[in-house]
Amino acid sequence: MNKFWKFGATAGLAAVLLAGCGDTATPEEDVETPAEPPTEVAEVEYPVTIIDAVGDEIVIEEEPEAIVSMIPSNTEIAYELGLGEKMVGVSDYDNYPEETADVEKIGGQEFNVEKIISLQPDLVLAHESGLGVGDAGLQQLRDAGLDVFVVQNAASFEEVYDSITEIAQATGTMEAAEKLVSEMEVQVAEIEELAATIEEPKTVFLEVGSQPDIYTTGSGTFMDEMLTLINAENVAGELEGWVIMDPEAIVAANPDVMITTEGDYVEDAVGQIKKRGGFAEVTAVKEDAIYSLNSDMLTRSGPRLTAGLMEMAQAVYPDVFNE
Repeated sequence: MNKFWKFGATAGLAAVLLAGCGDTATPEEDVETPAEPPTEVAEVEYPVTIIDAVGDEIVIEEEPEAIVSMIPSNTEIAYELGLGEKMVGVSDYDNYPEETADVEKIGGQEFNVEKIISLQPDLVLAHESGLGVGDAGLQQLRDAGLDVFVVQNAASFEEVYDSITEIAQATGTMEAAEKLVSEMEVQVAEIEELAATIEEPKTVFLEVGSQPDIYTTGSGTFMDEMLTLINAENVAGELEGWVIMDPEAIVAANPDVMITTEGDYVEDAVGQIKKRGGFAEVTAVKEDAIYSLNSDMLTRSGPRLTAGLMEMAQAVYPDVFNE
């Protein structure tokens, strides 16, 4: 049996988006929860049959008591659903909540098949982003009799809500999922409502990597959707996915605001942007409108996305969202 198999993250900047995760605490916002939460939530009755991201029909005979998560977003969802005490294994990149520090680590982009099997989990939460490079390892887990559920690679808030619901169906936590999704929807709606009052939308450049090339996020990504939600324009919006953008093209776009997610692992990330050739004439540089935001809350497809959305809104429109 091969001990290690590669397990990737989202295409393009997997290592940056996973390894470059900081410990920034989620900001507390005065956000109202629904006045009347759902009064009836369908309980999960076992055995339960669910279809995962690869179309496999997974039959879970009993409520899982031991769970392994192979990617941080799955872990953050699981903890928010109240499954913390059932987590027996998480990835090397997991850093939130802080309790994950005490959970057995099963590897990062290369996951330890034998380690996972030794933990005897009732459920393994894999992720669609790892398909192609981690298929053989996942099959070994299945061959060992483990239930492996591949969570979809969500690229929008709606798809995150779906992922939360799917994990809840597998783990018998539908009531917690209904509450969580409802709270996130309210938070997003309140931010959208405030953003709608903005009369002059700003242009924004999002930098998610700088070495050796400058990476940004185009359409089909959370961060692009976030800019739309806060009524701002992504200067790379015509591009798709995680892409390289030429420095001259960034200067030509002349963004009003620049955001970097490298601040937790690149020394003086904001200062480095200011020093680039030609950038002195960019509006964001001249007006000192360059901000370093936590990568985890902007890229992990989990419950903290709404906190990341608020941080982005506060950076781009401080006069509107910091009142």
